[in-house]
Amino acid sequence: MNIVLVSPNFPPNYYHFATALRRLEANVLGLGDAPYHELRPELRAGLTEYYKVDNLSNYEQLVRACGYLTHRYGKLERLESHNEYWLETDARLREDFNIPGPRPAQLDVLKRKSRMKRVYQRAGGDVARGKLVRTLRMAQDFAAEVGYPLIAKPDVGVGAANTFKINNDTELQRFFEIKPSVVYFLEEFVQGELYSFDGLADQEGEAVFFTAHHFNRGIMDVVNEDLDMYYYSLREIPEDLYAAGMRALRAFDVRERFFHIEFFRTPERLLLLEINMRPPGGLTLDMFNYANDIDVYQGWAEMVLFGKFSMSYSRPYHCAYIGRKWRRPYRLDFDAVLQQYGSLIVQHEPISPVLAPAIGEYGYVLRSPELPVLQEAIEAILALR
Repeated sequence: MNIVLVSPNFPPNYYHFATALRRLEANVLGLGDAPYHELRPELRAGLTEYYKVDNLSNYEQLVRACGYLTHRYGKLERLESHNEYWLETDARLREDFNIPGPRPAQLDVLKRKSRMKRVYQRAGGDVARGKLVRTLRMAQDFAAEVGYPLIAKPDVGVGAANTFKINNDTELQRFFEIKPSVVYFLEEFVQGELYSFDGLADQEGEAVFFTAHHFNRGIMDVVNEDLDMYYYSLREIPEDLYAAGMRALRAFDVRERFFHIEFFRTPERLLLLEINMRPPGGLTLDMFNYANDIDVYQGWAEMVLFGKFSMSYSRPYHCAYIGRKWRRPYRLDFDAVLQQYGSLIVQHEPISPVLAPAIGEYGYVLRSPELPVLQEAIEAILALR
């Protein structure tokens, strides 16, 4: 099978996708803008060929690259970046080269937050009240209806970029004076806890692997207030979270994809925040493996090539990610963290500057069968002097 991996070097841990496919004798065709010699050795070993373009944002160059790869290897049978930033580009290339997978029309529902919420509501799910606003008057009317605070997000956007919390009329007016010239989606502010339902769906839309995570705060706060953050996996998934996650998978017809679905939990409600047809970010795929003693990269490769996910799992561990930022005066320095919690730490590394505003500049991954053990470590590692 000929499989194109777009930007296979980012995020850095995604080289595992290439090596997993190569072990199963797929033709792994890399397409990126990084020089070949800068790719890590494991990635170079996992690629059958690497086609370098000057700029991944230049669609004509990507079309020429896929044309060349088709001429040399035959029909391209899959194309993936697993990266939110390139999902629309992936979809266009699939449509132009008749490659299986999501096409632009399917992604349009997911990239527009207003449409995403309507689809989930029609499926019987719960969402925060929201409204597309094009004028200050429309925004003021919505504020009068639901009250402050409000959350303002571009209707089409990636991550927490250009997302704002608005607390009063003055801030709302100021927002309209400085906001980018795109349509914004306003939502009522929900005071709740952030959870995710994550996993992998097969070609029939069945969730062959799934798990859940609890976050200490949302990405918007981490980015806008320059905070550190943590999250951890759950060994047992609450029934309502499982039901809501499965409802979302059916509503959006997720097939042969990783998924990352975020919810806010209040004492009374479980509300969809967003659904993403991609893996959760950062080191979360590695956390899948540590929490379950599996290789989800290999499982994905088997599913794509052979149509099955053969790995069994039982969630024997909670797995936590802790992201620290250099400017914050932590009580424990790097050596002290490793000395005191090295028995729990299974991975630690600097984080790419592209991801650092959202998940910290240095990341630690820890695991334990006991959640209180992880919670004590999290508190100590993030404690300030």
